[in-house]
Amino acid sequence: MRPATFARRDSAAAQWPPIARFIAAERRLGDAAAGRGPVAAALYEFLRFGVKQGWACLFGGLLLALMIGTRLVWPAHAPLARYDALFLAALALQAILLATKMETWTEAKVILVFHVIGTVMEVHKTAIGSWVYPEISAFRIGGVPLFTGFMYAAVGSYLARVWRLFDFRFTRHPNLTVLSTLAVAIYVNFLTDHLGYDLRYGLLAVAVVLFAPATIHFQVWRSHRRMPLLLGLLLVALFIWFAENVGTFTGTWLYPNQKLHWSPVPLAKLSSWFLLMIVSYTLIARVNGISRLSARPLASPASAGVAVP
Repeated sequence: MRPATFARRDSAAAQWPPIARFIAAERRLGDAAAGRGPVAAALYEFLRFGVKQGWACLFGGLLLALMIGTRLVWPAHAPLARYDALFLAALALQAILLATKMETWTEAKVILVFHVIGTVMEVHKTAIGSWVYPEISAFRIGGVPLFTGFMYAAVGSYLARVWRLFDFRFTRHPNLTVLSTLAVAIYVNFLTDHLGYDLRYGLLAVAVVLFAPATIHFQVWRSHRRMPLLLGLLLVALFIWFAENVGTFTGTWLYPNQKLHWSPVPLAKLSSWFLLMIVSYTLIARVNGISRLSARPLASPASAGVAVP
C-alpha cells in the first residue's frame, strides 16, 4: 500500500521557537537528499525519525541523564540529598524548558496531570512495599521523594510531543468513552491489586481487543507511514522498561529482589508498563482528539513536504 499523503500543513517545528529558525534550512536539506535518489531519501527519512523521536524524549531523556549523573558523582555526605537534588533539578529543568520555549504550556499542563497521577500511585505502592526509595530526602510524601512524579510526567511529555511531531492520524481507533472506562479500571486495579483481586490479564485482553483493529499513521517526512497502533504502544512500553532498568541500576528505586543485589527488572513487568501506557495514551487522546485518516490523498508527495524537527 502506498503511503498516505495530505495537504500541506505548517511545520510542527513552529511550535518551538528555538528550532523554528531551522525550518527553511531543513527543507533545503531534504530537497537535496530527495534529489540524490531513493536510497539517500530513505536514509534522510530514517535520520528525521531519530531526530524527531529524540526531540519528543527531551524531558524524559534529560531526567534519565540526571539520575545517571547524580549516581556517578553525587557525594555520599553532601548537605543536599541526591533525591532532593533530583527534585530541584527537575523543577529547574521544567522552568528552563518553558522559559526557552522548548516546551509549550500545553505540554506543561499535561506533565502536571501525570505528575499528580504518578505521585498518588507511588505513595500507595511504596506504602505496601511494591518498591522502595532507599535514600533519604527532605522533599517527600510518605516514602516517596517528590522527584518521582516527574518520571511519570516524562511519559506524558513524550506522548504529547510525539503526537504533534508525527501528525498522528488513525483508522479504526477505539471509542474514547470506552477507552476512558478501561483507563479508569486499569488505574483502580493498580491501586487495589494487592488485595488479591488482580485483574490485569483481563484488562490486557480488553486492551488487545480494542486496539488490535486500529492503525496509526505517522508523518516522518513527506508522507504518512503506518503501523498497528497496538504495536506502537508495546514498543513505547518496552522502552519504558529499558529506562526502568537504568533507574534501578542507578539505585534510584529498587524492587524487593534488588535490595541485596541488582538484577534486571523481570520482563513480566512489561505488562504493567503496557497498561500504564493505556492510561497515559487515553489522557493525551482526550486532550488532542483523534484525527481520522483521509479517505483519499489530498496532495502529491512532492507538494506534501513539510519541515518538522
